Amino acid sequence: MYGKLHSACLYGIDGVIIQVEVDLANGLPQTSIIGLPDSSIRESVERVRAAIKNCGFTYPMQRVTVNLAPADLRKEGSSFDLAIALGILMTSGQLTLTSPDRLLMLGELALDGCLRPVTGVLSMVERAKREGFQGVLLPRENAPEAALIAGVNIYGISHLADLTEARELESGDRKTKPRKKDNEPIVVSLSHLRYRPESTHAKSFIKDTDGISFEDYSDVLGQQHVKRALTIAAAGMHNILLIGPPGTGKTMLIKRLPSILPALSEEESLETTKIFSAAGKLKQSVGLLRQRPFRSPHHTISSGGLIGGGTIPKPGEVSLAHRGILFLDELPEFSRSVLEVLRQPLEDREVTISRARAVFTFPARFMLACSMNPCPCGFYGSDHPHHRCTCSLQRIAQYRAKISGPLLDRIDLQVDVPRPKEWPGTANPLSSEEMCVQVNLAQSVQLARYRNTPFNWNSELSGSALRRFTKLDRASADLLHSTLDMLGLSMRAYDRILKLARTIADLEGSSDINSGHIAEAIQYRQLDKQTVSTDEAMY
Repeated sequence: MYGKLHSACLYGIDGVIIQVEVDLANGLPQTSIIGLPDSSIRESVERVRAAIKNCGFTYPMQRVTVNLAPADLRKEGSSFDLAIALGILMTSGQLTLTSPDRLLMLGELALDGCLRPVTGVLSMVERAKREGFQGVLLPRENAPEAALIAGVNIYGISHLADLTEARELESGDRKTKPRKKDNEPIVVSLSHLRYRPESTHAKSFIKDTDGISFEDYSDVLGQQHVKRALTIAAAGMHNILLIGPPGTGKTMLIKRLPSILPALSEEESLETTKIFSAAGKLKQSVGLLRQRPFRSPHHTISSGGLIGGGTIPKPGEVSLAHRGILFLDELPEFSRSVLEVLRQPLEDREVTISRARAVFTFPARFMLACSMNPCPCGFYGSDHPHHRCTCSLQRIAQYRAKISGPLLDRIDLQVDVPRPKEWPGTANPLSSEEMCVQVNLAQSVQLARYRNTPFNWNSELSGSALRRFTKLDRASADLLHSTLDMLGLSMRAYDRILKLARTIADLEGSSDINSGHIAEAIQYRQLDKQTVSTDEAMY
């Protein structure tokens, strides 16, 4: 006897439809799962056997072979339990489902038949819709997430016995009597199990990505030039580095950056939510992510944790920060080998991880925000009345050498953060709302300009498009070229200055880039200027 159902698994962050084939043959009672399953799938034999028995069905005393096709694709996870169990019940004639060919089945089984939620449901349901599936049967806890994909019927169950209509509840425990006659199969209609998102929180939204409450820039005293730099960074999604002594507010300033970023668009929201779902970090019973992600990994993170990894790679921090911010506090404290893996995603805006059987690509369009001290003791160039820098120029050079030139080239704004000069009650500080208005206006200009291009932000410009949208007059070009020679900047830094000047012009409502915009963009290359002065002092 042969039966076939459909389930799905994750391949990177994308869903892949898997055919679950079940064959019952005469022979010694034995169950085999083939098709490159991992250990969690092989262990599903015992979970499925116990769940079937504890729900009142009979596990067939035959040779059971389960094939997961395509056989050349490595599979992992526990999402196949439900499809395997129903495949065995249907093939053995104990259960009949209506329209099983157009139904996707997902879920992990407990030994008593309860269904547990699985990760990556959003990607798998989206794939099912693209391939013409009409419905998805899955754990009730995953139903709100699956319901975010319109056009697919979602059927949520909390127990395998929910599929049968003949059941009894005794003493608060589920005691199932699925059949009245030994040879009479149960015909199951899923219509009464259809999930209704209107009655739940499926359309609610997360206000933040990790339980973090983002405060207002009005709490920050002074630092007007830093707020200006942060506004520019947010308006064009430019990478930014804040440099200053301890206690000047570098971390506080960057942690408030999400409060001035525009909300995610519908396409960006779905894309970001899929990544969190695949990584198992999406909160239950919530809707699409609307707040841009803000990720702040510890400096002890590994290269695999930052860009993703594993036997079957999972998204790392750079992908979890997709369409949002990756914050690296105290940048030189990170291992240099870890920092160097950022070079490819910063340039290509995606991460490619190669394994023996496949190559995985994860999206990584994020703003890199960093902070660091100017030297090991933290007080180089500071006007602090009680602390003076005790570091030699050689120590300072070694400290800054932890950040390679190619990585530094990819950071558009390098901003000094001195000790604040204002105290409570001395001025009206700039608020997040005021900064956000400027950012949204600049974003609307960019969306209109790049309507028929693959770009959304000025920081994404490259190649001929960069030259087309950042044309300079003679005075601006001469200023930029003379600065390029004076500071010895690379051509990548040259392009970054052009993109930054384009954003500054957008913030000022100017369609053309003038020498003032170029001059301000150059002022944000602080480490390049300091490197020149340090080299001169050493010689």
